[in-house]
Amino acid sequence: MSSTTLAAVEAAQIPAPTVEWSMVTPLLILGGVAVLGVLVEAFAPRRGRFTVQAVLAAAGIVAALAETVRVYLSLDRVEGSVIGRGQAAVEGSLAVDGPAVLTWGMLCVFGLLSIGLFAERRLEGGLSAFTGRAADAPGSSDETQAVAVKLEHSEVFPLAMFALGGMLLFATSNDLLTMFVALEVMSLPLYILCGLSRRRRLLSQEASLKYFLLGAFSSVFFLYGVALAYGYAGGFALSDIDTAVSARAGSENLLLAAVALIAVGMLFKIGAVPFHSWTPDVYQGAPTPVTAFMAAGTKAAAFIAFLRVFFVAFGDASWDWRPTVWVIAVLTMFVGSVVAISQTDVKRMLAYSSVAHAGFLLVGLAGAYVGGEGRITSVSAMLFYLLVYGVASIGAFAVVMLVRDAGGEATHLSRWAGLGRESPFLAGSFALFMLSFAGIPLTAGFIGKWGVFSAAWSGGYWTLALAGVLVSALAAYFYVRVIVLMFFTEPVGDGPTVAVPSVLTTVVIAAAAAATVVLGILPGPVLELAQHAGTFVR
Repeated sequence: MSSTTLAAVEAAQIPAPTVEWSMVTPLLILGGVAVLGVLVEAFAPRRGRFTVQAVLAAAGIVAALAETVRVYLSLDRVEGSVIGRGQAAVEGSLAVDGPAVLTWGMLCVFGLLSIGLFAERRLEGGLSAFTGRAADAPGSSDETQAVAVKLEHSEVFPLAMFALGGMLLFATSNDLLTMFVALEVMSLPLYILCGLSRRRRLLSQEASLKYFLLGAFSSVFFLYGVALAYGYAGGFALSDIDTAVSARAGSENLLLAAVALIAVGMLFKIGAVPFHSWTPDVYQGAPTPVTAFMAAGTKAAAFIAFLRVFFVAFGDASWDWRPTVWVIAVLTMFVGSVVAISQTDVKRMLAYSSVAHAGFLLVGLAGAYVGGEGRITSVSAMLFYLLVYGVASIGAFAVVMLVRDAGGEATHLSRWAGLGRESPFLAGSFALFMLSFAGIPLTAGFIGKWGVFSAAWSGGYWTLALAGVLVSALAAYFYVRVIVLMFFTEPVGDGPTVAVPSVLTTVVIAAAAAATVVLGILPGPVLELAQHAGTFVR
């Protein structure tokens, strides 16, 4: 081969990608733990495997959380920037900036609390909340045999680790192709986990199938929007799309179609109206630990990704998409709050509460307030709101796990009458979470709602903030109704039965309750941390 040919071959070689390994260690740790969990599932003896998987998952999340703190503290030294600025990493496909790293920490906290619920084994006679063999037909002799020999699905832990890793990747994706991959990595394990409930198997399998079909349908919308955005901007990177939008370089109709289709995929994941129909069915049918994990983690990751796409890529087209988000925010708040009033099942009530909270969070996004001395921005307000909502949600679902009857969890509201007498700790904790959801002062939920409404007001959207306040007053009814039922209503028959939880579930409830109180009374340090997170890297 001639020297000329060799030179041509060398020139044609694709250079090796640059990977900032130290900046993405939390993602690597969670991915490594998930793969290691698969190997444990394949080679470890069945006896003791559940405990090994639980300890491995918890240790991995703690290590990822520690690395997240290190990465956050190092952001002020990246290219001379200040805290929260960060940089694009892995050839620009990831944005390791303040909002992303704070979301990593938030998701690790949610994951650690949720793993405590996954590992609860006292409520089902020494077994977890997950079925022993998912392939067994509900009510069959094979299922009875699996229960008799105490089979458990210990692979729920690596599935949860894959989902958590996908959430972290979703929140930090800096191009639409990476974001789509992260969306699927986050979603596919959750589809499986939703169908593994030990009790009410048919309801659980129905929830899993509905979530899978609707989730796949929404992913198609998202992917089609990605294709149109590529056609408009000539690239997948959010910065490339931002440049094209700023210059209005392509067809206006193509841009609007891309924005609309990507929004559909995002709105489905956060459970906003009119893409919320999956939420009550999936929340009710999924194993309660999985419901808690989804309610906190999926919403946080999806909202930060939503913010990143619409503030960074489509920020200069805000006058095109903001009125629609404004309308969806009002509809989501109102529909979630009104329909929650008619619910008689606690898990479905919390599901519609989740829909209403998605509307409150959309108030911050629609307001899009991004600056101002001494004022909270939309990004920092939503970061704080997602933290307090997620912690309270995990605590609330942990309480739901413990109110039981002969058929398992007693989720009908009539079974909760008199719970305050049976277990003051559980009833008091649940009442605290309800007050936080309602936005009552001295709870973390009040500070969260004040933050997003204040950001919308500062951005000039005072009508939207006012609508949020009015709907919050309406939503307070069904939260207070549960409190009255627990403390001031005579129980039916023998009253509710409260299972004795393990130390893990007790710690989860106590930690969630303590965080709800502390962040309601002393929110300053966390709000300041959210403020210091800065803005998204472009």
